[in-house]
Amino acid sequence: MPKTEIPEYVNEQQRPGQKNDTDTRGRNVYRLVAVSFGLLCIVQVALNSVLHLYVHKNTHNLEDRLKKVTGERNELKRKLIDAVTHNYTQSGWQYFEGSVYYISPVTLKTWNQSREDCLQRGADLMIIDSTEEQNFTRQLKDNIWIGLIKTEGMWNWVDGTPLTTSYWMNNEPNNYDDRGEGCAEVRLHKEENSWNDEPCYYEQNWICEKKLPL
Repeated sequence: MPKTEIPEYVNEQQRPGQKNDTDTRGRNVYRLVAVSFGLLCIVQVALNSVLHLYVHKNTHNLEDRLKKVTGERNELKRKLIDAVTHNYTQSGWQYFEGSVYYISPVTLKTWNQSREDCLQRGADLMIIDSTEEQNFTRQLKDNIWIGLIKTEGMWNWVDGTPLTTSYWMNNEPNNYDDRGEGCAEVRLHKEENSWNDEPCYYEQNWICEKKLPL
């Protein structure tokens, strides 16, 4: 039986300068990843720029629309106020911050008579519940009854709410000489703190207030 020659496999050493296929493929993969990452960065920058322009443009448009709507709303509110207050202002009332006010003429009345006059006009004696409204009274020249009265030792407004913020003159209210000073008036009109207590039977001017449904 003839001998079968078994080939001998000898590991060939890589020649100097000869590239291994595995190394080549690895470098190609790295290049592909690097190029892909670079492209993604470029795309991301482009998307960010487009998004910024889109947001800026739309924000600008929204601001313009908001200004336009706000202007239209203010104009409608002004027309509504003019329409609602027209009859009052023609009859001597003054409009201020959602209410109309009637300042009595020369005739003088007690606090109760003054309130009755306001009620007959569909209003009531003035309730002062803000600094702005208190400043509004500084245009007055005479002593004026307002809708503040002492009941069972407590000061309350004519709508039943208790007095919280006040603008009393110095050392007031004091029920001077035990005269039963149970009603409030505006007296020192040039001063912010201008309230004074007086007997309710005193006769003087008054101011009515009617809140409007605006």
